[in-house]
Amino acid sequence: MPEKRIVDQTNNDEAEQALEQTLRPRMLAEYIGQTQVKDELKVYIAAAKKRDEALDHVLLYGPPGLGKTTLAFVIANELGVNLKSSSGPAIAKAGDLLALLTELKPGDVLFIDEIHRLPKPVEEVLYSAMEDFYVDIVVGEGETSHAVHVPLPPFTLIGATTRAGQLSAPLRERFGIIEHLQFYDFAELRQIILRSSKVFHSKIDPDAATELARRSRGTPRVANRLLKRVRDFAEVKGEQAISLPTTQAALTQLQVDDAGLDQTDRHLLKMIIELYGGGPVGLKTIAANIGEDMETIQEVYEPYLLQNGFLIRTPRGRMVTAKTYRQLGIPQPKSE
Repeated sequence: MPEKRIVDQTNNDEAEQALEQTLRPRMLAEYIGQTQVKDELKVYIAAAKKRDEALDHVLLYGPPGLGKTTLAFVIANELGVNLKSSSGPAIAKAGDLLALLTELKPGDVLFIDEIHRLPKPVEEVLYSAMEDFYVDIVVGEGETSHAVHVPLPPFTLIGATTRAGQLSAPLRERFGIIEHLQFYDFAELRQIILRSSKVFHSKIDPDAATELARRSRGTPRVANRLLKRVRDFAEVKGEQAISLPTTQAALTQLQVDDAGLDQTDRHLLKMIIELYGGGPVGLKTIAANIGEDMETIQEVYEPYLLQNGFLIRTPRGRMVTAKTYRQLGIPQPKSE
């Protein structure tokens, strides 16, 4: 199994999830970045509260680590309601979904992460729950089986996904609010790092915060993870505040370069150059060469490389760019 990357945008570690909760803003005013998404949500939330209705169902999509889960909690806080949380893979059967739904009070939020991974039978039960606030399920087996009609209070489903294209059309159409979360710019990441450093009770020089932001792949989760590690280096050196030289030295040791690429990114890009002349090369071939599954490459590796011009998709496969050759210090072959 590939080892955990420090710049991995995903988060399956319980300790890190607990840390993220301590850093999580509670209200939209505290939530840094995603300005357009926030501005739209402010209107929708205010209108729902004015009408004393449940907010329309919300779909949040975008690469991992951009704050979809955080935003779900913020929405619930803004509405002044409770939030129940689960994930697509954890809801294995209709009964699991029903148990979640029947715990909701009017106006409450049900948050389902990785909603694209809901089993199809569960998804079909969700249709009537979202649209008409009831579910019909069959209980018992054989001759004793019978249908049960379960009315539900009006609620808001917030679904989060990294793969919006994998959602079925019937499910996607039941979301009244669909928001795409984008990568963060340096200024926003710098704000997040400065805020997180206060939560950590660690001082950081402004230029060190800027350097961290530059290498954080446009992703708050990566920024906070790098801040934690750089803080360790600064504490061992006895610094009162995290300095720029310590930040640069720590990131060099962690093999995160000035564009936020780590050894895995560089291995992937070099493999395309050295084995396939820079591409095009198919996704299946890339996965086999680096020992990862295709879905992980599409969800975790590619978004940042594509967004920042290190990789392009073509009908024949993936290709590296001139920017990749420059970043890796490899001479680019002259085109014939």
